[in-house]
Order: sequence, then structure tokens, then C-alpha cells
Amino acid sequence: MTVQISDIYDARARLAGISLLTPIVSDKILSKTLDANVYLKAESMQRSGSFKIRGAFNTISRLSDEEKSRGVIAASAGNHAQGVALAAQLCGVRSTIVLPVHAPLTKVMKTKDLGADVILHGSTFDEAVEYSRVLREEKGYTYVHAFDDERVIAGQGTIGLEIVDSQPEISTVVVPIGGGGLISGIATAVKTLRPNARIIGVQSNNVSWVKPSLEAGHAVIPEPKPTIADGIAVKTPGEITLPIIRNLVDDIIEVSDEEVAHGIFHCVQNSHLVVEGAGAAGVAALIARKIKVSAGETICAVLCGGNIDANLLARVLGPVLVR
Repeated sequence: MTVQISDIYDARARLAGISLLTPIVSDKILSKTLDANVYLKAESMQRSGSFKIRGAFNTISRLSDEEKSRGVIAASAGNHAQGVALAAQLCGVRSTIVLPVHAPLTKVMKTKDLGADVILHGSTFDEAVEYSRVLREEKGYTYVHAFDDERVIAGQGTIGLEIVDSQPEISTVVVPIGGGGLISGIATAVKTLRPNARIIGVQSNNVSWVKPSLEAGHAVIPEPKPTIADGIAVKTPGEITLPIIRNLVDDIIEVSDEEVAHGIFHCVQNSHLVVEGAGAAGVAALIARKIKVSAGETICAVLCGGNIDANLLARVLGPVLVR
């Protein structure tokens, strides 16, 4: 099954009253700097602090009664955990979430607060995924994938509908890439409604699989390094998302942790928006002028999440202020 625009419209109807219509705010500083109309889609203000509730609810709400009765399980770097926990709670379903042992404490605690059973296992997202699949086989849980599921992709694609509704003249959408579910959904929506619009994906250069995979013509798994953009620290390409990215995404940009830190600082200082590293990746690419911008064009960067630990935020902002 390939995700269609009709699937995304169906997801929007299902999410009515569940997900928030998050604001799209003008970034005056970046607009002036780039001589363009730059907007920020503040999914950092979404329920559970990121876009993940969209795909998670669209998936869990569609499960059969038998699938719901077994409870759901998911693996996450943090944001999918909270999205699944909240969606499961809203649907009256038990949830178990596996997170890497180094997941930010704020994400662990918030996931527990949403009623999920939290298990810390593995040093990376991919190791957490492997263990969650073991538990699924042992316990009979229903699996909710973080990105490689058409229902998840369709749910995330509702962001693309909202961007086009708010900015009909949109010419460029900048989207962070972890496993590719978010950009796959947004690209499907935007490219269907605005075929000439560019979709630019942004990855951390410490965990970047898209460029190598596209160049090789098949999935390439990189050796990951630590990054403050933990929400997009996914090293395994999706079987569903990689072909969508190949077909619909116009360019892939990689950003350093230093550039991401500048993106976080910019959002806090100039837009009064608290974002995590993954959420600031698109802004980071624009600030670093890694994306070619035409005068007067309309750009929207998706701030995919705001779940940053206060201690990390302080450690990020301090050195940027010093510089």
C-alpha cells in the first residue's frame, strides 16, 4: 500500500478534536536575513510535545478490538513514546514502551505520566526497537512502529495539509528526518496539493542514512555518533519511507550539533519557542544557509518537537551565548 492524499484526509478527520491545530508563526529575523517569508510550524506545542500523537492515534484508533485487547508496544527515542502512550490512553488501551537507556529523563518521566509501562533497554533507538520486537513475540502485544507504517505516515501527513491551508503560496517546506515518517507524510500531502513546492529533509550529520542510501540505491546503515538531536537519531532506513523520500524529497541537508545548538537558541531567543535538537534541525539548516533560498519565496520549517530536558537546554544555550 502506498500512502495517498485520501489517507491523509481520512487521518485528519479521525484526528479532529484529538491533535491540536498548531500555530504557524512568522520568523521575522530569518525572513529579513534570507530576504524570504519564513514561517515555523510549531509542532513543539502539540499534545505530548511533538507531532507523534498524529500518527500514533491514527494507528491505534484503527486497531481491531482483538488487537487493542492485547495492548500495544512501541520503541522510541522519546517522542513516539509519549505519542503512543497518550494515544493508547485516549483509546483505553494498555501500552508498553521501550526506550534507550540514555533517553532524556524528561521524555521518560512524561511517558510514565501518560500511563505507559516504560522499559529502558539498549544504548540506541535501534537496540530498543530490537528488544521491543522480542517482547512483542513473547507477550503478544500489538506493535506500533515509529515511522514505517502507512497509518503513521498518513497521520503525520496532516501537518502538510495544515501548512498548505495556512500558506497556499508555500514554495519550500523544511522537515527533520529521523526514520522518515514525518517527511514522507508531509511530502505526500504537499507535493499532491502543490507539486512545484520543494521538500527539503534535514538530518544530523552524526546519524545520517538518507544520502548514503539514496546514492547506493538501497538501505545503508551508518555508524551512529552521539547527537543533541536525539529525536532524529535513527540509523535504520524504513522500507516504506525510503522509496517515498526517493520519489518526493528534493534535497537532503545535514547539520552539525553546533548548528543545531544555534537553531535551538534562535527559536528560544527570537520566536519564544522551546524546541529540542530534532525540532531545531530545519531552522539550523536555514541559519547556516545550507538551503538555497530565492528572494521573496515562502518557506516553512517544521519544529517537530519541544521535549528538551531543562539541563540540556541550559548546556546548549550557554556556549551559544558565549560565542
